[in-house]
Amino acid sequence: MPIVPLEIEELESKAGNIYEAVVIAAKRARQINDEQKLEYNQRIEPLMKTSDEDSDEVVSKDKMNISMDFEKRIKPTEQALNELLNDKLEFRLRSESDE
Repeated sequence: MPIVPLEIEELESKAGNIYEAVVIAAKRARQINDEQKLEYNQRIEPLMKTSDEDSDEVVSKDKMNISMDFEKRIKPTEQALNELLNDKLEFRLRSESDE
């Protein structure tokens, strides 16, 4: 997976300043990571219920296949930055009156 540099000015133009853009992308990446973690646990759960000693090898292969599927996905940080740069991310800044 090649490393692609980002233009700071382009990222900054999507929010008030670069720091806000980083916080927005980081929060979205955290959301994506939580969604993926939930999906992973849901897919692994049926395999964990199997307690037969004969099927340990099969369960391990199934777990490995699921893990490899998640490993091939775009990383949450990269996905969040792409969403921000492609204007697919909606956000609002909290004002002092909201607090």
